[in-house]
Amino acid sequence: MGTIPQNDLYRLIDEANSHGEHVVVAKVEHTRDSTTHRRGAKMLFFTNGETAGTVGGGCVEAEVWAEAREAMRNGQPGLHHFALTADEASEEGMVCGGTMDIFIDVWEGDRSQKSEVG
Repeated sequence: MGTIPQNDLYRLIDEANSHGEHVVVAKVEHTRDSTTHRRGAKMLFFTNGETAGTVGGGCVEAEVWAEAREAMRNGQPGLHHFALTADEASEEGMVCGGTMDIFIDVWEGDRSQKSEVG
């Protein structure tokens, strides 16, 4: 899974939203030291369990998955801090050792609005 081009990102969100589905968008807002992805990387989480893009890999992405599922359930956005410090990185077998702040947001589809507009 790699980075997702901006045009594809918004097309996928629009397609899901046009069917009334929620999409959770995770975006790397800030990084410090060594991380797998830089600021601006995005990952989408769809109601049906599919994903697109990436914000990292390994245990960070697993933690982002967990936060995305929670956001999908409660509809609440949030900024999450993930530490990949040397101690944590070595415990998990990672090669990086930085920190990442990832904003997780829910984009909600609305069938009634879409049908009135289109």
